[in-house]
Amino acid sequence: MPLSIDHIVIAVADLEAAVRDYAALGFTVLPGGEHPRGSRNALVVFEDGAYLEIIAFPRPVPDFRWWQVLDRAGPGLVDYAVLPDDFEADLARARAAGIVMDGPIEGGRLQPDGARLAWRSARPPEPDIPFLVTDVTPRDLRVPAGAARRHPNGVTGVAGVTVAVQDLVSSTARYRALLGREPVARGGVPGLGFGLVQFRIGRQTLSLVEPREPAAAASSAHLVARGQGAYAISFYGPEDAPLDIGLTHGAPLEIVREL
Repeated sequence: MPLSIDHIVIAVADLEAAVRDYAALGFTVLPGGEHPRGSRNALVVFEDGAYLEIIAFPRPVPDFRWWQVLDRAGPGLVDYAVLPDDFEADLARARAAGIVMDGPIEGGRLQPDGARLAWRSARPPEPDIPFLVTDVTPRDLRVPAGAARRHPNGVTGVAGVTVAVQDLVSSTARYRALLGREPVARGGVPGLGFGLVQFRIGRQTLSLVEPREPAAAASSAHLVARGQGAYAISFYGPEDAPLDIGLTHGAPLEIVREL
């Protein structure tokens, strides 16, 4: 089951400010469009085909988890999606393995040029694992190619997603079932106070972390404030560099040197 990271979602309070700030960080930021329920987004697309979705909600959407996290905890990471090779087959296989998934859910947005995009997704009620997404309209309409994927800061793609989880054993089993593969590493991290399990999908690493000691205060605070889910993102680029969290609107992002 070939899988890759499709996109990573960052919810912000002010979309225009976020677009300016991500451009200041050296990213090429594209206008996205408007969803049927009123949310609006912008995109940062990478050479590996993954992208950041920066999303804002001009009006409350109380039954939508992304808005709930933004309202409760402020701007930052709220979710991420993977792109399966065969959406229907992979969804059925995940369910057969005991993973609850809502959907398929029909989705779409209206682009500034008037084009309507459509996709389908399947979403777990508990976001320690990613949701699945597949395109109905051509993917290159949703994920532009060419110059849009080149960035002044030299970032080429997603290196990894760190996911904060409440129960490392349970979440590891869920990732194993969803991805159809075994972890490449596991164990505690001395001095940092958390358990760690890592999976690989292509060149991307998914790191599950469970805080276990006071030393893991940052990831523990994330769980309290934002719940389980994507906690930090790393990108491949020319040099190691953390990105200013003020400009990322609460999302812990870093560039790691591509060897």
